[in-house]
Amino acid sequence: MPFYGQHIKAARLHLQKSDPVMKRIIKWVGPFHAKTNRDRFGTLVSSIVSQQISVAAARTVNTRLLEATCDLNESPKFTPEAILKFDVDGLRELGVSRQKASYVLDLAEKVHSGVVKLDDLPRQSDDAVIEILTQVKGIGIWTAQMFLMFSLGRMDIFPWDDLGIKNAITRHYQLGELPNKSKMLEIATAWRPYATVACWYLWQSLELEDD
Repeated sequence: MPFYGQHIKAARLHLQKSDPVMKRIIKWVGPFHAKTNRDRFGTLVSSIVSQQISVAAARTVNTRLLEATCDLNESPKFTPEAILKFDVDGLRELGVSRQKASYVLDLAEKVHSGVVKLDDLPRQSDDAVIEILTQVKGIGIWTAQMFLMFSLGRMDIFPWDDLGIKNAITRHYQLGELPNKSKMLEIATAWRPYATVACWYLWQSLELEDD
């Protein structure tokens, strides 16, 4: 589902009332403008390809892969069937590493065969979505959490192990060192049930600090 305006308004009001630090961050960053991506398979392919490389490099590889696997006369979109026309070596020629190529092919095979039913995920709980997606090689809990946030639009996801979130919390909550899981969960208690929105604001605050 998309991020609905009334839900974001409720989230901002809740965060501002429950957490004075988050209130300052929201005022600094401004309006929430994240969008959900309804192309679930494409989102997962791009997530795998983009792991541990720069944004620019990921964009280049994803574009090359999309051009090779899609009919550009149609709306360009990854499909399992198109991906499965390639083997690992074929994907490597497009700039995908051998390991990631095996992951992308595993995803395409599991979706094509129905082991992973992407259309069913919106009706599943957060934990069930994570369990289903992590059956795929190369998809861990963090990738599944990003999918919950920005593909399914789940409002209360807290990727406590995300380094960006840890760095932002360390800065804004004036901690002397990166927080452990217990401290992260303690701080995030005030954000529930809108942890997704709080995390988006924390990520955005890091980008503003880097400008």
